Amino acid sequence: MSGRWAGDLAMGARFAFTGGREGWIRALLTAVGVGLGVALLLLTTAVPNILDARHAKEAARQDFVVTPPKIPAADDTIVVGHVNTSWYGADIRARLVDPDGPHAPVPVGIDRVPAAGEMYVSPALEKLLKAPGNGLLRERLPAKVVGTIGERGLIGPTELAYYMGVRGLEREIGQGPEVGRIKHFGDSSGGSADGLDPILLLLVLLVFVVLLAPVGIFIATAVQLGGERRDRRLAALRLVGCDGRMVRRIAAGEALAGAVLGLVLGTGFFLLGSQAAATIELFDVSVYPDYLTPTPALAALVAVAVPAAAVLVTLFTMRRVVIEPLGVVRTARPARRRLWWRLLLPVGGLAMLYPMLGQGADGGDFNQYLVTGGVLALLVGVTALLPWVVERTVGRLGDGPVSWQLAVRRLQLSSGTAARMVNGVAVAVAGAIALQMLFSGVQADYTKNTGKDPHRAQMEVDLPDGVQVAAAGAELKAAKGVKGAVALSRTEYGDKRLDPANTMQVVVGDCAALREVAVLPACREGDAFLSATWSDDPPARKLLTPGHAVWVGPSYSGSPGVEAPWTVPAKLPKVAARKDALSTDLNGVLVTPSALPAKALTALRGTVYLRLDTAVPDAEEQVRTVAMGIAPLAYTWAWEATTRNPKYDTIRTGLFVGAAAVLALIGASLLVTQLEQLRERRKLLSALIAFGTRRRTLTLSVLWQSAIPIALGLLLAAAVGLTLGGVLMKMTAVPLRVDWVSVLSMTGFGAGVVVAVTLLSLPPLLRLMRPDGLRTE
Repeated sequence: MSGRWAGDLAMGARFAFTGGREGWIRALLTAVGVGLGVALLLLTTAVPNILDARHAKEAARQDFVVTPPKIPAADDTIVVGHVNTSWYGADIRARLVDPDGPHAPVPVGIDRVPAAGEMYVSPALEKLLKAPGNGLLRERLPAKVVGTIGERGLIGPTELAYYMGVRGLEREIGQGPEVGRIKHFGDSSGGSADGLDPILLLLVLLVFVVLLAPVGIFIATAVQLGGERRDRRLAALRLVGCDGRMVRRIAAGEALAGAVLGLVLGTGFFLLGSQAAATIELFDVSVYPDYLTPTPALAALVAVAVPAAAVLVTLFTMRRVVIEPLGVVRTARPARRRLWWRLLLPVGGLAMLYPMLGQGADGGDFNQYLVTGGVLALLVGVTALLPWVVERTVGRLGDGPVSWQLAVRRLQLSSGTAARMVNGVAVAVAGAIALQMLFSGVQADYTKNTGKDPHRAQMEVDLPDGVQVAAAGAELKAAKGVKGAVALSRTEYGDKRLDPANTMQVVVGDCAALREVAVLPACREGDAFLSATWSDDPPARKLLTPGHAVWVGPSYSGSPGVEAPWTVPAKLPKVAARKDALSTDLNGVLVTPSALPAKALTALRGTVYLRLDTAVPDAEEQVRTVAMGIAPLAYTWAWEATTRNPKYDTIRTGLFVGAAAVLALIGASLLVTQLEQLRERRKLLSALIAFGTRRRTLTLSVLWQSAIPIALGLLLAAAVGLTLGGVLMKMTAVPLRVDWVSVLSMTGFGAGVVVAVTLLSLPPLLRLMRPDGLRTE
């Protein structure tokens, strides 16, 4: 029995490659369709290696995390400062380095520690620095470029990064979390132990399922290209004595040959794409070609599953086709499709997801097998329901123009072929709608209010210790695109010169600046006020006793201060904080600069709040450049009302990157399918032209043949996507709410892909509509 199967499959494979030009064209089109899907599957199998490689690179170049380790200076240590910045929204990883001795560790990716005034830059940043029109960036990074950072020191080829050599950086150690001394580069802690909560894990799983489901559908569709011509060829085999089962096995052999060739082409597409990966950046993510190494086990699974699927799909689709010696009984009116068994898949999917309703983030991990099975059953259910929907709908369509009648009649004769063409699009849209609903539903759980009002100020510059805040505020106010600047400083005073037991916060600014954070009575230079939110306890009351001697900027063990003596003012009227205060952490004394001793002013750590002119497009970059000139360790950031969990954002970015790849596959596969269908109808089109049918009529009929199934497919996809999205939102215990913007946008994207494919197929269609297409040899 196995020998008969092998012989029949081998015969079908020979027919695929020895059947003349028609056979080769069909095999090639099938291989291209399968190859595109295989390339995306191989890319998916490489995702674990991509993540591992990027994590390993990040860990290898790590210097310190949040709190620098306290290490004494030695000839084998180096001081590192984090001064990350951005350029028109693109993040720049920036490090200042100051070696303590000749044996200081060298940052990963460069051959030596840059001297003061030198810097190593990534290739992408070097390109930016050399580009015309980027003088502002060159002004911000005035150091001499002495080399580029190698691949070992970058997580991607388009990453913007630099190491700049400076002197005196050790004086900033202990003044903030951004400067520290280390003995080596590299994270020896084994990485973060923080995992993903159940909902984020669910999102990751759903992203993979939803993105890969259309790929499987497209591969299944690609192996069925040219089915009508193939069935007519198989009728000849029945004439010479083959039985029905043998003919089906031969047909499966033809599909198997196309699938194997598709594996070869898909591997080639993947290798070509991996070589071009270094020049591609999607959503700020780029990879090196050597990252794209498929996991061997998953790649082997793809190599086995694709040919097996080709054989099984062919046998399944031919179950209702009766091939006789004198023709194919597909051309007769087919039996009406039944609905009951087509509903089993979506109903079964809902049954698998039902036990996890209401589980939310606190109910433990979601069962990944039930989630995968349930979501796949619902999405694949679209492919089962769509042929029935198309058949019933086109069977009821009435009269209309000639182009409409030609399209409707064609759809009535081959509704299954029309449904297969849009199956992948419908599955992709249904999955995308469900995912967008879930992302929108849980977004609030991963979004935090920053307490900042972007209408009050658009940027903030946090200055390091020792910078004259007033002068820095004036310089920033003079920057292009800045409409206003508010300079405030902070320090503290204590009851002892060294290691005080009790301290009180001091906010310093001129009267105009203090009015931006508190509601003040009459104010003039030398005045002091008490925040109404101060902690009313005995130690605090002691620190606020008029005439009490205190020390501003007290010292702590291992961290020297200025220790400036000060006498608490006799008058400290209480003031309330503004409801829209630029700073919300007021809990202490507010003073104007002259109310403090001159020595105390050197202990201030300043912040400048900036209001920008939105009409100046490069205002933010101007501010960052000026701030870098004031102090390289100045931290400049734009205000936002809310901030999102970075893990949530990473998963969402992964969805967008994957969706872009799947959309490209959708378009390419649809184009291949459309060209194959036009090729099969070449003689029919030529005959209609020969009888005087207008080209415009035929062109419109082809457009209708695409528009009707895709409209039905998108309606069904929207219904399934809304259902699946609602179930997922119930599983994660978030309020059920339909994000109609996402629904309409995802549906529009699907329709846009089909419209683009249809327009691209018009030139070949016009070439086929010629009377000489009836010639044959």
